[in-house]
Amino acid sequence: MTSSTPRRTVLAAALAAAGTAATAASAAAAVPECAADCPPTSSGPAPAPADGAGRGHAPAPGLVDNRFWSSYTDWRCGSAAGTKAVAGRRPGLVLATPAGRTDYTDPHTGRTTAWEYASWTSPVHTTTVPAAEVIASWNAETPPGTWLQVELSGTYTDATATPWYVLGRWAAGDGDIRRTSVDDQTDGRSTVWTDTFAIDDAASGLRLTSYRLRLTLYRTPGSGLTPTVWRLGAMASDIPDRFSVPASTPGTARELAVPRYSQNTHVGQYPEYDNGGEAWCSPTSSQMIVEYWGRRPSAAELAWVNPDFDDPQVCHAARFTFDHQYEGCGNWPFNAAYAATYPDMNAVVTRLRSLTELESLIRAGIPAITSQSFRKEELTGAGYGTSGHLMTVIGFTADGDVIANDPASPSNEAVRRVYPRREWENIWLRTKRYDANGKVRSGTGGVCYIFWPVKSAPSQHRALRSLGLL
Repeated sequence: MTSSTPRRTVLAAALAAAGTAATAASAAAAVPECAADCPPTSSGPAPAPADGAGRGHAPAPGLVDNRFWSSYTDWRCGSAAGTKAVAGRRPGLVLATPAGRTDYTDPHTGRTTAWEYASWTSPVHTTTVPAAEVIASWNAETPPGTWLQVELSGTYTDATATPWYVLGRWAAGDGDIRRTSVDDQTDGRSTVWTDTFAIDDAASGLRLTSYRLRLTLYRTPGSGLTPTVWRLGAMASDIPDRFSVPASTPGTARELAVPRYSQNTHVGQYPEYDNGGEAWCSPTSSQMIVEYWGRRPSAAELAWVNPDFDDPQVCHAARFTFDHQYEGCGNWPFNAAYAATYPDMNAVVTRLRSLTELESLIRAGIPAITSQSFRKEELTGAGYGTSGHLMTVIGFTADGDVIANDPASPSNEAVRRVYPRREWENIWLRTKRYDANGKVRSGTGGVCYIFWPVKSAPSQHRALRSLGLL
């Protein structure tokens, strides 16, 4: 998503059923399986788990806190109501015994369907920094006949609590439900803007000091099917208002061999997905990195795409990242979840605090997808201005300039760009900017997607862990 983009539609009343079901599930005798084994819930230093799964704590002090649940111990330490942890090479959470049954009316199809459900609620996580924003991520498999919902509830600095907010109703496919964010969620102090929990008036000093995440798994009654969730967590942050950031010192030059795809070669294709390719910067960027890691959809999965279209996998990414409430392909967690549907892939949405941190990922061989807004004259060589755009950072030159695969290019061959370091880091890391009319608008403050394989090199593991992602 782009934080400057307005919400386009309002919450349909039919969505209430699933939220009520999740509340009931969490209240149904939910108890931790192994309180004695649970790790601390604050973001202090934690040793690496023996199985390589991450705790997800950002280094302190800082402006960003990451917490991800992904290990067998993590899943056993939550409060379960019909779910269970499964061990193995990639531990996960599954629906074991339904806690109840509900009808869900999909507001985007009008279809009412019965579902069994079970839930898991994380331990309370106290963030290292009281947060003005929180963005969740999840990595899961949802076979046909299943889907999931992610919610957040937190405690403010004045010790009062938020309601339970829905952060996404998601399925990898679109045959059972339409994946969707939920509009019009607020308690007058905080609001969910598509995929981002945000304090309404950050200048008031109010912040979120802790939170829980609730995961509700749904399946066709009596089917025995289950989603499998491998990773669930969130990035909490308190980035100060800033129109500029200090210049950083260039590091080591390196360029990664990331496939190049242009969104603009898809203009007019599948307009039902946010008017076609001209709006597909996010899924196009996601597909580039999915393929960098050696994954791609099969011929059978691409059979629905018009055979006359080049790069059908970009159309595929647009369809399966599309948020039917937001009416766009730029929902940040939905893009991460899409990447993680490929075999043995991890994916998160986070914020980096500097260009130096991004360089550490590139040195380790990990590209990143960044979100930024800028006027045409603010980024030399772009040739356009945007209120919100995703591009893939693939390297740095010897002078420290940013090498990006920019999908807003006329052809695949033109996608690789080199942008001036100082300009690029400022438009990416700032939180405030002036638009072409001189009005103050928001910036993303370092938001990015990071995808990596379960089996990663030791240097990649170290780089990810240093950023609080493992």
